[in-house]
Amino acid sequence: MTSKGAVWLVFLLNSVFAMIEFISGGIFHSSAVLADAVHDTGDALAIGLSALLESISNREEDSRYTLGYKRFSLLGALVTAVILMTGSMMVLLENISKLFHPQVVNSQGMFWIGVIAIVINVIASLIVEKGKTKNESILSLHFLEDTLGWLAVILMAIILRFTDWYILDPLLSLAISLFILSKAIPRFWSTLKIFLDAVPEGVDIQKIKSDLEQLDHVASVNQLNLWTMDGLEKNAIIHVCLEHVKHMEVCKESIRDLLKDCGFQNVTIEVDEDLATHRAHKRNMAELEANRNYGHDHS
Repeated sequence: MTSKGAVWLVFLLNSVFAMIEFISGGIFHSSAVLADAVHDTGDALAIGLSALLESISNREEDSRYTLGYKRFSLLGALVTAVILMTGSMMVLLENISKLFHPQVVNSQGMFWIGVIAIVINVIASLIVEKGKTKNESILSLHFLEDTLGWLAVILMAIILRFTDWYILDPLLSLAISLFILSKAIPRFWSTLKIFLDAVPEGVDIQKIKSDLEQLDHVASVNQLNLWTMDGLEKNAIIHVCLEHVKHMEVCKESIRDLLKDCGFQNVTIEVDEDLATHRAHKRNMAELEANRNYGHDHS
């Protein structure tokens, strides 16, 4: 299944289950289920937005977006991560007060809606777990959050069937929210760095520059830009100065091979004039600048 189809399918599953929660909350007279229904409705909206942006990201480049639409997938991942972190923070704030004033829950109704929820979330997680995009990765974390939450609900429902330890509800919610935040924040930061054109994770730019400078016929590396559009394909722009222009094609091939071994798929190479000409050009520019300054000082 394509990334586009996977995200739309999990959006549908989440939306249907949110409606089931609203109905079940009314039947069981459970404010907890109704509150989670509101939470899942927000999640469904986030996933729908991610699905839309994921669809846009699969378009080919055109005259408006000459580098393509892959960044839209990252935007979907950022939005979903923000909603995920915001939801977890809201759960934290809400349940701190419940530690001092635990609420009575309908354990039987919570148990069965929990079972249904886990089945739906496991199916959705299996759909997106093999996805490679950042968007699918952050959605997989979302379903982990829901699955862990409902497992806690089921465990709580079983315990409360025999005890009145209602404080377990806010305690488990706090633990799960902290766990999800510990996963979501690094994912958000990783996606944000890609969005801001940071050097791809795991790439040592200083080592790559050093390796390039040690290639035969390369006199200097004047520019080296490394980035990724979507966290998958790596891109590079390189400006080198050669010892002699006659080695241009051999040098370009060596540079491409080196960067291909480092995982870069798209490489743009700009070659400067040979070293002797380059040095002469720099001397001429320096002399021209000196003459301008001299003339300015004596004017």
